[in-house]
Amino acid sequence: MTDALETLSIADLERLAEARLTPMAWAYYASGADDERTLARNEAAWRERALHYRVLVDVAQRDLATTALGSRIAMPVIVAPTAFHRLACGDGELATVAAAGDAGTIFTLSTLSNTRVEEVVAAASGPVWFQLYVYKDRGATEALVRRVEAAGAKALVLTVDAPLLGRRERDVKNRFALPPELGCVNLTAEGYANVGGQIAESGLAAYFASLLDPSLNWRDVSWLRSITTLPIVVKGLVRADDAQRAIDHGAAAIVVSNHGGRQLDTSPATAEVLAPIADVVADRAELFVDGGIRRGTDIVKALALGARAVLVGRPILWGLAAAGRDGVAAALAILRRELDLAMALCGAPAIAAITRDLVAPSAPASPR
Repeated sequence: MTDALETLSIADLERLAEARLTPMAWAYYASGADDERTLARNEAAWRERALHYRVLVDVAQRDLATTALGSRIAMPVIVAPTAFHRLACGDGELATVAAAGDAGTIFTLSTLSNTRVEEVVAAASGPVWFQLYVYKDRGATEALVRRVEAAGAKALVLTVDAPLLGRRERDVKNRFALPPELGCVNLTAEGYANVGGQIAESGLAAYFASLLDPSLNWRDVSWLRSITTLPIVVKGLVRADDAQRAIDHGAAAIVVSNHGGRQLDTSPATAEVLAPIADVVADRAELFVDGGIRRGTDIVKALALGARAVLVGRPILWGLAAAGRDGVAAALAILRRELDLAMALCGAPAIAAITRDLVAPSAPASPR
């Protein structure tokens, strides 16, 4: 635990996590689709962007706080939905949601979690969003939405880039399986789906194919909007025209995302498509981004390109594997510390001062 608390960077936490996870669990968390080109490109695209910092700006006091769907958060970093936290730590999602609350931010619970949504929300000290897939059986989907509403979740994060699961070759080679004692307890309204035991990656993909609806289309976003009062966050877009459609169909927010490079390999890095999407979205919906965020400077670049906040997934898992709740807290503290320093060095004492000219000084700042 001491090692995790003394880490200097997310990369340090990643090395600790790899040493402490089983090879199968490590590969499941770390892998991407096919040749993993998008997985690698997500991080590289943020690194390649330059920050055109300002000087002689009073940055003696910095304010990192912002809002997301009406909730005030201490920094523009939200915990992304990621699967199977109990593979990393016995406390699983309960440890992660506790650390997110300690950091003053939002936790997004995956459909593929090992802990019931009711338990997670009860343990939370901050807002919980729920990541949702739409099933072939719309009645089952609506029943799950009702369950999530009753639990007290504050938003539905509809994942739209997974009509089928991408092929993660490391998982196929490892014959990925959940331990028998773990299951996906939020897949149904009843809260039970037995996908533990000896189900390999191909088996999990087949199981998903039996539930999820590959015919999902924009009309279903409107349908979902019609059955709930919760705000709908559409996650998984890399095109400006799809962002326009999401707004037209009632999305309150959009997450620019390629599923962490785990779905369609050779899809664009999120850093490469964020700005044109931000220009289309403007102030008509809130805009978030994930994919490859590993440094505070990455967060500054994301906000400068038009995002309100970033979602981070694997860094949270590395912290969880390294030291449970304390490790997640360490991951969030690292990102906060780096963001604070980057803002100071960029001449941006508040979130509102992180504007487009920091990454494109010849272009006008986009409205945020």
